[in-house]
Amino acid sequence: MIFITGPLYSGKTEYACSLLGCTPEELEGRAIRDTQELARNCADLEALADELAQSEVVIAAEVGGGVVPVDPQERAHREAAGRLACLLAQRAERVIRVFCGLPQVLK
Repeated sequence: MIFITGPLYSGKTEYACSLLGCTPEELEGRAIRDTQELARNCADLEALADELAQSEVVIAAEVGGGVVPVDPQERAHREAAGRLACLLAQRAERVIRVFCGLPQVLK
C-alpha cells in the first residue's frame, strides 16, 4: 500500500493520479481518500488500519497542525486521525507527503 498524506488542497489527489497513471475518476476505484474522516468515532483504529492497508493507495489529509480545537470531541477526532495516520504509515510500503504539490518520500 502507498500512503499519501499532506495538508488540505496540497495536491495529494493529483500526485496519486500521476503516480498511478490514472484519471481522478479512475482513482476512486483504486484509492481510499479522506481516511481522517473514517477515524472519527472508530472504536478500533488497528482494525481500520488493517482494512485500509489492503488498498492500493490510501490518502489522508493532515489535520493536526494549526489551532487546537476548544471542543473536546473535535480534539479527540484529530487525535484519532493522527493515530490512524501513524498506523497506516507503519503498514505502508511507501509513505509520501505532498506539500505545495511537491512529493516528499518519507518511507
